[in-house]
Amino acid sequence: MAKAVRPSSPTSARKEKVAAAAPAPVKATAAKKEAAPKAAAKKEAAPKAAPARKTAVAKSAASPKAPATKPKPAAAVKKAAPKEKTTAKKAAASKKEKPAKTVPTPAKPAPLPSPELSSLPDHLRILITQPRPEGEKSPYFDLAKKYNLSLDFHPFILVEGLSGKEFRRQRVDLSEYTAIVFTSRLAVDHFFRIMEEMKMKVNQDLKYFCITEAVALYLQKFILYRKRKVFFSADGSTQGLLDVIGKHKAEKYVVPTADTTKKEIPAFMAKYKITFAEASLYRTVSNDLAPVLGENQYDMIVFFSPFSIQALLEHDPEFQQENVLFGAFGPTTTKAVEEAGLRLDIKAPAPNAPSMVSAMEQFFTEFTAVKQKAKKSRK
Repeated sequence: MAKAVRPSSPTSARKEKVAAAAPAPVKATAAKKEAAPKAAAKKEAAPKAAPARKTAVAKSAASPKAPATKPKPAAAVKKAAPKEKTTAKKAAASKKEKPAKTVPTPAKPAPLPSPELSSLPDHLRILITQPRPEGEKSPYFDLAKKYNLSLDFHPFILVEGLSGKEFRRQRVDLSEYTAIVFTSRLAVDHFFRIMEEMKMKVNQDLKYFCITEAVALYLQKFILYRKRKVFFSADGSTQGLLDVIGKHKAEKYVVPTADTTKKEIPAFMAKYKITFAEASLYRTVSNDLAPVLGENQYDMIVFFSPFSIQALLEHDPEFQQENVLFGAFGPTTTKAVEEAGLRLDIKAPAPNAPSMVSAMEQFFTEFTAVKQKAKKSRK
């Protein structure tokens, strides 16, 4: 007898539905298990990358090139910006303004000490860098006889006087000036030569300011010498002449110029607003020195112009002074000798030697005394 099947209740129907749905959680769990190794792999990879970031941070912290600094406020950054621009400009300018490479010029050697007077020959041969005096009445000839000297005369420079026409081109009206400055006898000669050539009379009230007393006395050749009209430097220096001119600033000066002009005089007058005009009277050119310096050997050379020193060095750029004595007359000639690295043995004018002849006589007096003493010691 067949059993009767009971109809399923609502509760059992629900259980069946739940049972049918039960395998779904199993599948989700399996999916989670499959995804777990991948997540584990990601976790394992993540710790490996982390040390790399730490080392990078450690390196950047240890590097001196990128120090950790606190961020500056915006105002400070704006103020610092112009400095960066100026430093960049300076760097660019320094690149552009790099001086060209120059070969350093060797320093001139110091002049040799003066030779011992006892080592010089008894009979000295002297070269005077001026024309030979006319006639036999000259203090140089008296000096040669007194001290047994041999004198030769040969000018190292030649002077070419300007013509009256060339002088007029300068448009200097001499009648408008009350004083004139003379720094050499050459200037005196050429001034009065031009005045005669242009048939102009020299103003009787004209005042004369001279570099030395010797130049002042030379004026007697052309004018009636009066102390109230003639002034000169007490020590024969340019500064001494400027001191005298400074006491007569109200005068209107003519300053004769040439290639050898003393630039200090016009500069002094311009500084103190003294009225003056420059006027060229002559020009200088180097003379041929081969006739005297070719084969001749001199114990002393006497210079009277800085251009004579220049002429010597132009003739022989490798000139060696050694035991040759040098004499120089005038402050500018003295300066030229010293600047050329040469030794100066006789200097004029000096307090006890206003002329070159007197300075030479003082030297030869000492020279003779030394020679006589050496002869006595030998006996």
